[in-house]
Amino acid sequence: MTNTSLKINRRGACAWVWMSRPAVHNAFADTLIAELGAAFESLDADPDVRVIVLAGEGKSFSAGADLNRMKRQGAASVGDNLDDARKLANLFRTVSLCSRPTIARAQGAALGGGMGLASACDICVASTQASFATSEVKFGIIPAAISPYVVRAIGERQAYRYFQTAERISAGA
Repeated sequence: MTNTSLKINRRGACAWVWMSRPAVHNAFADTLIAELGAAFESLDADPDVRVIVLAGEGKSFSAGADLNRMKRQGAASVGDNLDDARKLANLFRTVSLCSRPTIARAQGAALGGGMGLASACDICVASTQASFATSEVKFGIIPAAISPYVVRAIGERQAYRYFQTAERISAGA
């Protein structure tokens, strides 16, 4: 598979998966969702891979949903929206169920689905410039696809708070 939204580097037994859409803060487009899922499945099946690091190029880890994708979803049918939601949910599930240890390397904003990706990984290593938020709640969107992973990562009480307020969480929190 030729990746257009990802770069994959191998450093010994460590595979680095770089989201490579820095101009749009590594926002989720259909291609990125499909390529990330396929990359994690392939790397998980590779006996030479011992750990997978997920990172984002540019100043953000991932801004979550691509605004053009969201506009398209607003005009799509219920069936099309369900298909899109399932693809995104399958991506988080694939990352979460990976048999290899997964590490999110967050150097900047991890918003919405970006926070979901960081939470789906086993470990998140964040720079002091990193921040996390379930920002979709500002638009009246429930963070349904990411919620199991966020709850697992930060606990129910804190997750409920951030699911309702969309407050930013600094890396020091």
